[in-house]
Amino acid sequence: MALLAGTWTAEIIWSLSAGPRRFGELRVDLAPVTAKTLTARLRDMQQKGLVTRHERDTSPPSIEYELTRLGARLLPAIHAIAQVGNELKFGGEPAG
Repeated sequence: MALLAGTWTAEIIWSLSAGPRRFGELRVDLAPVTAKTLTARLRDMQQKGLVTRHERDTSPPSIEYELTRLGARLLPAIHAIAQVGNELKFGGEPAG
């Protein structure tokens, strides 16, 4: 659970599940997040080994973030949490 701690962590992992994303793309995906918060969260996630940061040698330089194997292993848990949330929101008690 410590790996998922922090505001926006699960949402960032979910967004990166579709593949590498640039910082600006993540800002669009997570519209209410501020640049300062997203930067801090991405740095924290890098330190925890959940995401990698790739600098692309382009003009201007481009930075992409991508899930690591550890980050990808958290996707089933995040998906399960989202599913329960949707069941509770739209249908009352979760199945099972």
